[in-house]
Amino acid sequence: MPRLAKEYKECDQHEKAYQSQDAIFVARKRNVNAKKVKPMRWVKNVGLGIKTPDAAIEGTYVDKKCPFTGNVSIRGKILKGLVISTKMKRTVVVRRDYLHYIKKYRRFEKRHKTIHAHASPCFDINEGDIVTIGQCRPLAKTVKFNVIAHEAQRAKTGKKTFRMF
Repeated sequence: MPRLAKEYKECDQHEKAYQSQDAIFVARKRNVNAKKVKPMRWVKNVGLGIKTPDAAIEGTYVDKKCPFTGNVSIRGKILKGLVISTKMKRTVVVRRDYLHYIKKYRRFEKRHKTIHAHASPCFDINEGDIVTIGQCRPLAKTVKFNVIAHEAQRAKTGKKTFRMF
């Protein structure tokens, strides 16, 4: 059972509109004699053997596109790739390298694909990190994946170096 926040901590307010989680009513009356206290932060288990990060459970951010605290379900493909850009707000560009077989020459050629994925604030992602991304509903024009796990950078490599996982 994950740790749950019992007290209400004010959510991070960085936008023009007031930010609060949809599933939590902030102004509820607290019963002093209640045996079971409802948590003040809504967190869900994504499933598929993926652990919910501590930053999602204990954090104060509000992100409706987060797979742990928002209204997004992970279904479909689960992929691994290398982060090549973190310039967008809460979105990363992931590069996937693979080999394609050419029958005529009986050899492989190197190919790659770039995928845009939503990065929840519970992950501190930098360029060169390896992330696991899961498919979800379309979140924007080009974003159809969500970061669900994160491995810190092992060794410094170039953006376009070929790397298999």
